[in-house]
Amino acid sequence: MKKLIVFDLDGTLAESKSPLDAEMAGILHDLLGIVKVAVISGGDWPQFEKQLLFNLPHDECLANLSLLPTCGTKFFEYKSDWKKLYSEDFTADEKAKIICSLKKAVAEAGFKAEKVWGEAIEDRGSQITFSALGQQAPLKEKEKWDPDYAKRKQIKAILDPLIPGFSVRMGGATSIDVTKPGIDKAYGIRKLRALLGIPLKEMIFIGDALFPGGNDYPAEEAGVVSIPVRGPNETKPVTKAIIACLESNS
Repeated sequence: MKKLIVFDLDGTLAESKSPLDAEMAGILHDLLGIVKVAVISGGDWPQFEKQLLFNLPHDECLANLSLLPTCGTKFFEYKSDWKKLYSEDFTADEKAKIICSLKKAVAEAGFKAEKVWGEAIEDRGSQITFSALGQQAPLKEKEKWDPDYAKRKQIKAILDPLIPGFSVRMGGATSIDVTKPGIDKAYGIRKLRALLGIPLKEMIFIGDALFPGGNDYPAEEAGVVSIPVRGPNETKPVTKAIIACLESNS
């Protein structure tokens, strides 16, 4: 029997940079009522507040929810309020090297956008994130830019040898996430195992980037049963099926 259901956020529970819709919020709340749930995303804490927590009922079910921003480099638990357990932050020199290398890789690949909405490179403390069209780009524009990840694969191929001591992953609609070596969603999964005392075999991971190079793929590599989805509309029936299965076994 599964004891922990782990989700990606952007592109899995919600559309890119958008809040949960009412149906998803209800489904997730139902799931929290019967099993522990975790969300691991490349987004930072403010994105979790806006996308995930804003539309979730604020009740005792939140005690079953663990939140891991920036690909698991931060961990929050709920004890009457949200408390940060750890944060694996970069040094100033590491940040400077990553940002410089990202700019070089994007320029060399030739994919610098003509129009950008907000900052293209964001310092999230424990993660540096490149968003090709900017952090506030409209969803329709982002969906058109790199639907098959081909552009980001080219940028990643240039970036990897520039920063060999770091982990480079693709996620969201236009993003590339850079973290410390070995710090990715597999790291977050192992933190969940250690802090919650739940074995990997009793977890399920659901995400939209479960392919080599995708920022969800390390969760599958860690040995967790993983279910690929192509957006919230696929996540909903998958989650409903998990709820039905858990309820029938209780």
